[in-house]
Amino acid sequence: MKLNNLTPAAGSKGREKRIGRGEGSGHGGTSTRGHKGAQARSGYSRKIGFEGGQMPIQRRLPKFGFTNPTRVEYKGINVATLQTLAETHNVAVITVDTLREAGFINKNQLVKILGNGELTAKLEVSANAFSKSAIAKIEAVGGTATTIK
Repeated sequence: MKLNNLTPAAGSKGREKRIGRGEGSGHGGTSTRGHKGAQARSGYSRKIGFEGGQMPIQRRLPKFGFTNPTRVEYKGINVATLQTLAETHNVAVITVDTLREAGFINKNQLVKILGNGELTAKLEVSANAFSKSAIAKIEAVGGTATTIK
């Protein structure tokens, strides 16, 4: 045993230094709060976005554009994806639940079938929306495209 190998006993150094408990703690006087100012006062809570009196960034940056509050957002699924789904899972009817179980969409997502890719399987597809090219490709191989709400 040497002096450089000595360590405190287990559990003896677990407590953190108590702030605001006199000069003996090493944090006396201002209790790590600095001198004066709002942050030194009791009861102070910083407002979200407050930058010390400097003009906050959300007020410095220009505002532009328009956000449509009634926008409906769809998750796009291509007919090529439907083809691979039909081949791997051996299904002829594809619904929103089928896509959800296969992991293509999340619980509350709306689905729009898009026309990218090739389709050879005859499928009955039901989704929230379809592109014109997707309907054309599904019906060209003898399938049906049903829009659900």
